[in-house]
Amino acid sequence: MRAGLYRPEDVRDNCGFGLIAHTTGEASHRLLQTAIESLTCMTHRGAIAADGKTGDGCGLLLQMPHEFMHTLARECFAAELSDSYGVGQIFLSNDADKAASARAGTERALTDQGLKVLGWREVPTDREVCGEIALASLPRIEQVFVDAPGLSATELNTRLFVARRRAEMANESDGEFYVCSLSGQVIVYKGLVMPVDLPRFYLDLGDQRLATAICVFHQRFSTNTMPRWPLAQPFRMLAHNGEINTIEGNRNWAEARTARFETERIPNVRDIAPLVNRTGSDSSSLDNMLDVMVTGGIDLPRALRMLVPPAWQNIDSMDPDLRAFYEYHSMHMEPWDGPAGVVLTDGRYAVCLLDRNGLRPARWVKTRDGFITLASEIGTHGYRNEDVIAKGRVGPGQILMVDTETGELLQTADIDNRMKSRHPYKQWLRERAQRIEGTFGGELAAGIEQAQLDTYMKMFQVSFEERDQVLRPLAETGNEAVGSMGDDTPMAVLSRKERALYDYFRQKFAQVTNPPIDPLRETIVMSLETDLGGEKNIFAEGPEHAERVSLASPVLSQGKFNTLLQLDRPGFVVARIDCAYNPEQKSLRDAVQDVARAAAEAVRGGASIVVLSDRNIAVDALPVHSLLATGAVHHHLIREGLRIDANIVVETASARDPHQIACLLGFGATAIYPYLAYSVLEDLIRTGEVLGEPSTCYKNYRKGINKGLLKIMSKMGIS
Repeated sequence: MRAGLYRPEDVRDNCGFGLIAHTTGEASHRLLQTAIESLTCMTHRGAIAADGKTGDGCGLLLQMPHEFMHTLARECFAAELSDSYGVGQIFLSNDADKAASARAGTERALTDQGLKVLGWREVPTDREVCGEIALASLPRIEQVFVDAPGLSATELNTRLFVARRRAEMANESDGEFYVCSLSGQVIVYKGLVMPVDLPRFYLDLGDQRLATAICVFHQRFSTNTMPRWPLAQPFRMLAHNGEINTIEGNRNWAEARTARFETERIPNVRDIAPLVNRTGSDSSSLDNMLDVMVTGGIDLPRALRMLVPPAWQNIDSMDPDLRAFYEYHSMHMEPWDGPAGVVLTDGRYAVCLLDRNGLRPARWVKTRDGFITLASEIGTHGYRNEDVIAKGRVGPGQILMVDTETGELLQTADIDNRMKSRHPYKQWLRERAQRIEGTFGGELAAGIEQAQLDTYMKMFQVSFEERDQVLRPLAETGNEAVGSMGDDTPMAVLSRKERALYDYFRQKFAQVTNPPIDPLRETIVMSLETDLGGEKNIFAEGPEHAERVSLASPVLSQGKFNTLLQLDRPGFVVARIDCAYNPEQKSLRDAVQDVARAAAEAVRGGASIVVLSDRNIAVDALPVHSLLATGAVHHHLIREGLRIDANIVVETASARDPHQIACLLGFGATAIYPYLAYSVLEDLIRTGEVLGEPSTCYKNYRKGINKGLLKIMSKMGIS
């Protein structure tokens, strides 16, 4: 259990970033110098500590300088590197025993993968350029040289990936051990220094023999945490400007999906889990996910389009084949959403992409010398205007990719055309996917008898105020009631009244560097669409991956709920779990655990939709609160490796307003059927408190709830 209030998973940053590449892959030291000049020009986008010399972190991600590394191997180890080799840049403890232990663990992991360790090289650095704060945590920085004659680049990087994870697991107790990079294609130089001092700190960067054709650079501005050497960027593949606002959910789903990861490239991939960290920054988790996807065999453009897709649900003019590509992949990977500008390289491609909101600037210039420069702002290094042969910007949801092997400059349309034609995605969706639509006929009532309604309202705390001030406006106008800002009611934990469990939770909002989204004026980028059914292995593609059931909204009508219960499709088995328990016979804790175990057994038995219901209340049967049940089932299924085999649908009386439904979604529910809300609306219509047809009132209610959900998402910068 973690002590204290510090939450390492809350690390966020907002930064300056960019890349420089030679379009035909011509390596030079001048390109590196130009990248450092560009990085220095973005010093204002980072932070400086009180000592005036410690920055929040800056760094470079380089295409491997092969000639330089071969020279170092000859000088340091009197050895000749083969064409297939790797170099690791590693932070070690200054404690000699800890450092020796970390080296031994790393060498063991490399040797187990059939790789030959030539030796370790202490990276020459100048400590004088570091500020006092940076010096206090300065690690020992060393490079490990690995030779692997005869291995292909793909096989080498796969083995290095597995070795890195094994080394990290072996050195888990050493908080100072960190692998900046371990690859045959790229290497990272980074630290808590000012950009202008980076080549003075790392003497390698000032060596004229170091030549590269791609350089990604990054200047960090840590928005709510203390800077640390490992959190300086770039990471092993990418540098990120922005915040991943969905990061907690992304990390949970990454853990859940690991149970279904299968790839020939990494035969025992589940043995090196967790593959996505929970204690680094949001950017580092995104880097982890991209790293495992690419290493596992997903080509780079497809992996990027899965993780950071553009807006596609509401673009009527989008090519149907391209829409099918995004819809198909959305069924097995949720977006890593939030303001995001990403630059990256795998040693061949230099890439920049923006998320669907496009709230991070990225402008590029191509010059006659073959350089393409992309950065957060224009003019980061000196070039003459007459030398510019092309320029532009990367817009919302767009991607720019330079292939240094072929010399191609691939823009969004080029990449999308390649992606949509990979497989017949449209045909697969047409044949395998199902969309549950609303009906034109009158809606069914929720099914609570009038005589029972008072009992349900008392049990689930439906007050007169809620009927009149919350549910009635939703039914009449399709909007939440307008009220003054602020909440002057006592905090639920201090209140003298019995409060709903949902009241103990507060909505997060964008409060660092990411602006909230306007859900009214930016509806084109927002969606509530969700899918039901078991997920498949993301490393494979096939028609069976399209076997999902789609909903336009997670808030179900009685008709859609009944349709779900009666799905007549192979692989869509529904298990309904009663959340009621007898308090005289078991405790609430036992009841929650029983619900979680019952859900796991149902999924093992083939259920792909688990319905948690609190409908069956009685004198001797109290309901486990839906929020408790949902969270318990969600995490129990993750622990059992079953989470992506099933979806949680909650049939509940406790959730009736947008905040309550958002809580259930946040705790793992895929869809919610708020049956008591419909019954109360039916009663309001019967008594004349609400005027209108029942079907119209129910639709208005769902419309208002959906607007409320979009508003909650937009406050956090999630689209």
